Amino acid sequence: MVKSLKAGRDDSWEGVVIDKSRGMLDGSNMYHFVEVRLADGESVKVRIGRQLWKSITVGDRIVKQPGADPAKG
Repeated sequence: MVKSLKAGRDDSWEGVVIDKSRGMLDGSNMYHFVEVRLADGESVKVRIGRQLWKSITVGDRIVKQPGADPAKG
């Protein structure tokens, strides 16, 4: 099961990208998502910025540190 997650400023996690997607959920803005498998085996779907979304591929490691946006790791 995939849990949806909006990365909060104080969240901390890391994992491997297993899927990328994007969509116009509200009909006017494009949102970019990645599905990430965390170290504990749980999968989460996280909204990320367009620039990061374009720079990563399936299999890349992504890291979220407290106070920072998710980044390629």
